[in-house]
Amino acid sequence: MDTFAVKGHVIYTKTKDEVTVTENAYIVCENGKAAGVFPSLPERFRGIEIRDFGDKLIIPGLIDMHLHAPQYAFRGLGMDMELIPWLNTYAFKEEAKYADTGYAQKKYRAFCDELKTGATTRAAIFATIHMPATYILMDMLEASGLVTYVGKVNMDRNAPDDLRETTHESYESTLAWVKDCASRYVNTKPIITPRFVPSCTGELMRSIGGIAEQYGVPVQSHLSENAGEIAWVKELHPEIASYSRVYFECGLFGHVPTVMAHCIHLSEEEMELAQQRGVYIAHCPQSNTNLASGIAPVREMLQRGMRVGLGTDVAGGFSASVLRAMGDAIQASKLYTALADRSRPPVTLSEALYMATKGGGGFWGKTGSFEPGYEFDAVVLDDSDINDAAELTPLQRFERVVYLSPEIRADAKFVKGVRIKL
Repeated sequence: MDTFAVKGHVIYTKTKDEVTVTENAYIVCENGKAAGVFPSLPERFRGIEIRDFGDKLIIPGLIDMHLHAPQYAFRGLGMDMELIPWLNTYAFKEEAKYADTGYAQKKYRAFCDELKTGATTRAAIFATIHMPATYILMDMLEASGLVTYVGKVNMDRNAPDDLRETTHESYESTLAWVKDCASRYVNTKPIITPRFVPSCTGELMRSIGGIAEQYGVPVQSHLSENAGEIAWVKELHPEIASYSRVYFECGLFGHVPTVMAHCIHLSEEEMELAQQRGVYIAHCPQSNTNLASGIAPVREMLQRGMRVGLGTDVAGGFSASVLRAMGDAIQASKLYTALADRSRPPVTLSEALYMATKGGGGFWGKTGSFEPGYEFDAVVLDDSDINDAAELTPLQRFERVVYLSPEIRADAKFVKGVRIKL
């Protein structure tokens, strides 16, 4: 693989507490990985290709830890509802349409085009229960050059008839799919995806937990998003101490790499369990607000040293922009400080960028930074449309992008050292 450098105003985080900014700097990519950020090109790299992006901003590729591809088509609808009514009115009805592969081709194409041209380089994605449509989505994502996990959703109870499989069907189809994907894709990988505890029996969850452990496949699901959902789980599993413990007892909570979306209302015991098990939290501030679910104590999670990334949660979130999720995370945390706990300061810009990059990137390994040895995922942003104040620093310019132009398209994009054709 080629060694080359990109040049511009480089912005990234090494820790959650500080943003590293180097103006007019070179990031060297060597064999698909960052070799470092340099104010001037070291002698050992003299003669390599330099891709000069001038006055533009260069950040690590953004990582979306949680979104639903089949829901992209109805984003922005039902934002006056809470979670369970919204699922029944919009999400389930839309997802049932993906039994039609023609419909899936059209809608997944729009979704993949959005993901490809934005600032996202990696994502953990829910599909539907439909195997043919899930392959369509995975084929499109593989062609895009992005790096993704895609989940064939499992549901065998408390779902509409056209979205409910038998326990045996769900297990067998998931097992066959996991085996097939091992040799079918390079950048697009399967992820075990029980929708959430109310829609999956214990038998199904234990069986797919076994698949995850046997084949080393990661897990994604929802956890403690909504008060009504939590009460429902307690009714379904009165014998188990908590929502998190249901997943744990089924082998779906840190037994393999695991990401749980939302985690708004975790008890102290659940917080400790998630931290001990190394579970990644996908913080989804926009959908948490839209569906009146609550405000996650994300600053506390970060201070505890928990693994936290950001999710857009399309279509509970109406925007697929992780830049927008950064701004939403900061704003939501201010409300948490004002309404719930004035002893906790709100999330900072550096913490938001950390969650959007290195914080979530750990789910893929060494991803989300320009430190040496990290996979070279980079996005070039052209903020010239809003860069109307010459005295602004690159970091100030980036902060304005987060708030003033979060839907900005990537001017250039690299994934594992390969430039994506936009």
